[in-house]
Amino acid sequence: MEPTVQHRETGNERFEKGPGIREGLKDFSKHLNAKTITAGTVAAVFGCTGPALLVINAATNGGLSQVQAISWLFSIYFFGGLISIFLALRYKQPINGAYSIPAAVMMISAMNYFSVYEAAGAYFIAGLIVLVLGFSGLIAKVMRWLPLPVVMAMIAGAMIRFGTGIITSTEAMPIMGAAALAGFLILPRLTKKIPPVLGALLLGIIAAAFSGGLDWSNANYAFVAPQLLVPQFSLDALLSIAIPLAILVIGAENAQAAGVLMAQDYKPPINAMTIVSGLGGMVTAFFGGHNANIAGPMTAICSSEEAGDNKEGRYVASVINGVLFGGFGLLASLALAFVSGLPKSLIGIVAGLAMIGVLLSAFQEAFAPKKFKTGAFFALIIAMSGITIFKVSAPFWALVGGVVVSYLTEPQDFQRTE
Repeated sequence: MEPTVQHRETGNERFEKGPGIREGLKDFSKHLNAKTITAGTVAAVFGCTGPALLVINAATNGGLSQVQAISWLFSIYFFGGLISIFLALRYKQPINGAYSIPAAVMMISAMNYFSVYEAAGAYFIAGLIVLVLGFSGLIAKVMRWLPLPVVMAMIAGAMIRFGTGIITSTEAMPIMGAAALAGFLILPRLTKKIPPVLGALLLGIIAAAFSGGLDWSNANYAFVAPQLLVPQFSLDALLSIAIPLAILVIGAENAQAAGVLMAQDYKPPINAMTIVSGLGGMVTAFFGGHNANIAGPMTAICSSEEAGDNKEGRYVASVINGVLFGGFGLLASLALAFVSGLPKSLIGIVAGLAMIGVLLSAFQEAFAPKKFKTGAFFALIIAMSGITIFKVSAPFWALVGGVVVSYLTEPQDFQRTE
């Protein structure tokens, strides 16, 4: 079947041409309807709830100041939103920008070993790696030696503790946990207007309020502007953060988004998506943000049938999502003040519930294929172990171990990818 949205690019172009922003704006009002608005809003609600809690958790765990945490949130949401608006309008496709959720999980442990300035240096290098791969067109060759099942198994292993956190947090606060689970599992059956994660957060807050678990007495709802910082570079941070982050951006986020778009008969601009993701990582680094790149889960929401029957108009949902993301980034200080009054157990439950879809997808893509199964298994258990060697955290060793094991035990699988 031919792609629904046609482009004027050729396969050899480094930055594919598209209908253009002017064309995207021209047809915007024609496709602005209840379905595109709803899909864009749902994608924004998903990205601004559970995943935001993960970033705040990483910032708190790493001892970041309030301004540094606000700057991190601002950069990934604001510039992620700009990516959505730019690419969606230029190519008239539902391409969404945000940040890597698995990378945010990775930073929760990595921030124990590196300062925010060293982390920012690693973010910059990760963006540079992605940018170079986008301009060079070497992505396919790199991914041949870094099998997707191994990457996805690493993601599953690194994030599984958020799944188990649903249970342990519910055990710590049973009434609130039961309310949050009801909001996630039952409330969406009663009304489709409330996304499951938002339902969990709302009912969890209500239960926490009745049990006296909320404390906003010290919350400061004043607007705080983001702060620029100067990245510092270190070899340890390069290995522990930059390389795994670049791999996650290309091998997980971009690959997932491109696959979703192809499944909907679009012809995604692969090189442009990669280049923009690289630039996004380099820019956000100066605000302490771990990367603004193409977002797989949000692209899936905005490219689905829920965004409208007319595939040519679904890009409007991504523009709506981008506007809401940008607004959330600008108001990051208010979001941080709000979250500061929530019980940690509620944050753990909602964050875990938000990761269910990501975890299911990671396990499926890791073990459903018939190739690289042994390597994927070792990547899974290494990532789950949480080991740190020479200040280099488990995600890096999971990738190395998975590839080495696959090369030793499943060399035929590499040959099949040629």
